[in-house]
Amino acid sequence: MSSTESSSRTADKSPRQQVDRLLVGLRWRRLEEPLGFIKVLQWLFAIFAFGSCGSYSGETGATVRCNNEAKDVSSIIVAFGYPFRLNRVQYEMPLCDEESTSKTMHLMGDFSAPAEFFVTLGIFSFFYTMAALVIYLRFHKLYTENRRFPLVDFCVTVSFTFFWLVAAAAWGKGLTDIKGATRPSSLTAAMSVCHGEEAVCSAGATPSMGLANISVLFGFINFFLWAGNCWFVFKETPWHGQGQEQDQDQGQGPSQESAAEQGAVEKHAHLPAPTLFDLLRSDVASWPPAQEGAPASWRRHGLEG
Repeated sequence: MSSTESSSRTADKSPRQQVDRLLVGLRWRRLEEPLGFIKVLQWLFAIFAFGSCGSYSGETGATVRCNNEAKDVSSIIVAFGYPFRLNRVQYEMPLCDEESTSKTMHLMGDFSAPAEFFVTLGIFSFFYTMAALVIYLRFHKLYTENRRFPLVDFCVTVSFTFFWLVAAAAWGKGLTDIKGATRPSSLTAAMSVCHGEEAVCSAGATPSMGLANISVLFGFINFFLWAGNCWFVFKETPWHGQGQEQDQDQGQGPSQESAAEQGAVEKHAHLPAPTLFDLLRSDVASWPPAQEGAPASWRRHGLEG
């Protein structure tokens, strides 16, 4: 019994120990730096972006009152949502005649391309930022020593910045078209029964687009976050270090030369001016002249032999 209990305890402790070791190895102070803090914001706002867009659903509708003897009133409710393939959304249009009761109609437009691109980009951003945070917190030494990691991170960051700008702009334009296609007035305009005198059509409630509008805002926030993070990622690349070394070398060269020239000028300025006795002593010490002709000072004083 004791052996089985001890084995079960060791089995229970081993996963806990592994988790503890993993948490101890994480450097949480990296999150206080701009590189880590912005990655956390990117991770959160990526969730907000694809979550708000992918979970959207709305309703539009209208009422049709026939001018026949029965005075039938039909209420039309059309539900739509992500991925916004409105041309596949069906609804029944009532017919105010005795031959048939209704006709199957569809909404107009297919806006799935910008919506799916926006959501897909948000999901990829979520996974990339999560992987980058693991490297920053757990393997930061490998990130700083290996030059390839900062270069790859910088290229990916620039790519995501461009993609977020395109996705946010495209989804904003697509959302504007979706609002126009799902207005109750557009619904009544598409029904042929509303163009005659046999029925009176009334527009229903306008669909609420608050969550979709927020998703566009989250898209542009992600663009600004990724654009701002480009500078902090660039500082980790070797390109930034090479630029600083060149600036330092260019700054040290002229300063050293100017300092040497200034020191020579100051040293020459502090030397005492030579007197007449110093000139005569130097000429006597150099007698007889090694070359033809006497020194200029001897000729001036009439001592030339």
